Amino acid sequence: MLDSDTASHVIAHISDTHLLGGDRKLFSTVDVASNLTWVLDRLRAGDQKIDALVFTGDLADIAEVDAYRWLRGQVEPAAAELGAEVVWVMGNHDERAAYSRELFDDESDGAQDRVYNVGGLRIISLDTSVPGYHHGALSEEQRVWLTNELATAAAHGTVLAMHHPPLVAHNPLVRLIELEEMSLLEPIVRGSDVRAIIAGHLHYSSFGNFAGVPVSVSSATCYTVDVGADKSLLLSAVDGAQSIQLIHLYNDSVVTSVVPAEIYAQVSGYPATLRAMADTLSFAELREMISNKTSDFNSAEREQSADL
Repeated sequence: MLDSDTASHVIAHISDTHLLGGDRKLFSTVDVASNLTWVLDRLRAGDQKIDALVFTGDLADIAEVDAYRWLRGQVEPAAAELGAEVVWVMGNHDERAAYSRELFDDESDGAQDRVYNVGGLRIISLDTSVPGYHHGALSEEQRVWLTNELATAAAHGTVLAMHHPPLVAHNPLVRLIELEEMSLLEPIVRGSDVRAIIAGHLHYSSFGNFAGVPVSVSSATCYTVDVGADKSLLLSAVDGAQSIQLIHLYNDSVVTSVVPAEIYAQVSGYPATLRAMADTLSFAELREMISNKTSDFNSAEREQSADL
């Protein structure tokens, strides 16, 4: 009786890899290449059916050709193994010409906006980068293009993927490089078939709402920002707590889960072999076994966890 309600689509949302060429480490200490490799290995080893790998920008730290080539060489085989579409999104650390040439084999230095159809789910990669700057913006031409694209609904709706999230940052330093004139995007999104907006840029997981649509910001796989840092610091970047997100789209809801990049020591768990047993039981039998605090199943777990 497990998996009675399955998601129509599952997105692995990865952001801010900040890769360097030549296998160099970021700040000479952060092994950004290994961090991404761990993430891809975790996705391969999991039991999730991933429909798309969406990378929301800052793929390369200084837009080096070698960094983009290494990234593509790692991600495309993993996506093929998973049976997933790869969706790239421009970030402020990326450069349009190198990004376009190395990831799409296309010579272009214009806005890198693209549309993907993933089993009836439309994923729009929206380029919020501003050449030469770290803040984000959308040109009038882009806004017109997006309005026209959303004029026709997709079978399973739309996910808007962008680097700069349409959320106000709590940190005054980050506000200097956030998406400017967010209000111009609001009437385009509101009332459309956009079901979720996913973004990066902040280097920490964050969630909000924009134009009536849920927004999820994936943390980085390179380094993260410690939101709980000491008040003596305006901003603290740390080599820890890296993560990605899994986004499950159901018929009438969108659920986002944070997945740590690192594998930690397990203190409790259940083997996958239990699934076969569970499939032989009715919902009522499973509810009684799992929910009843005095069931044999829960009694055994309680004794183990409390070392009784």
